[in-house]
This record gives sequence, structure tokens and C-alpha cells, in this order.
Amino acid sequence: MEKKYAGFWWRFIAYLLDTVIINTVVSIFIIPIMALLGFTAFKASSYNFSEADALGMVGVVTGFVLLFIMLALVAGWLYFALMESSKYQGTIGKIAIGLIVTDMDGNKISFARATGRYFGKFISGIILDIGYFMAGFTEKKQALHDMLASTLVWKK
Repeated sequence: MEKKYAGFWWRFIAYLLDTVIINTVVSIFIIPIMALLGFTAFKASSYNFSEADALGMVGVVTGFVLLFIMLALVAGWLYFALMESSKYQGTIGKIAIGLIVTDMDGNKISFARATGRYFGKFISGIILDIGYFMAGFTEKKQALHDMLASTLVWKK
């Protein structure tokens, strides 16, 4: 089976599919928590809050947002790192369009390397997503996080 490097657009499509999957899973956990906290019935205009009640609600909302961010971060990390270091060598999005992640020699990557690759994506994104766009212009179609983790993404 011949492989070629996967460029920016193939990887972008896989990422969109993975985002839908991760958001769906996180929502399965978050929606019941929202219901328990009463967010589904919350209508600020229909209540007369005291200043202390309003301040308390701000604390609850802030805590909820932080919980959501932490859950999404952990879910994303485990999803990407476990899937890319598995026998499938890619996330569901990558598998669906025929992409695999390897080390520089074409071998399966370890969980540690997949973890480094995942957190390297924050660096790729924090610089105005330039790290991601590099996949469209580098010789081996590597994004910045691939270079940091010494990985390649292949199109089967």
C-alpha cells in the first residue's frame, strides 16, 4: 500500500469530524450536570436576585465553565493520544478519511509521543494557527506540533 504525506486540508477535514465526536461525548456528560445545577430552567429576567444571589450565580457559572474546559481538555487529550498511539494509528476522523500518524520511520507512535503531539497543538494554535498551516507548506507536510513530536501524517 502506497502512502503519501497528508496535507493541511485532509487533516482539517479529519479534525472537523473529531471535533463533532468530542463535543458530542462531552455534551453527554455536561448536559446532566447543567440540569442538576438548574441551568436548563434559569431565566435571569424572571427572578429578582439580590446582589449576593447574583454574585453566587456568577460563581456557579464560572465554576461550570472551568469544569467544562477541564473536561474538554482531558477528553481531547485522551481521545487523540489513545487513538493515535493505538493499533489504528489515528483518531476516528483520521481513520474515516484514510490518515495515519507515525514516527519519522513510519512506525506506530507511543502514548507519550502522542501526548506530546497533542499538547504541541496548543503551540501550533497560539501563534495565530500558523503552526497548523505549516502542514500545507513543509516538505513532509508537517505541522509545527508534528515537528515538535517527530511525527508524520500519511494518506493511505
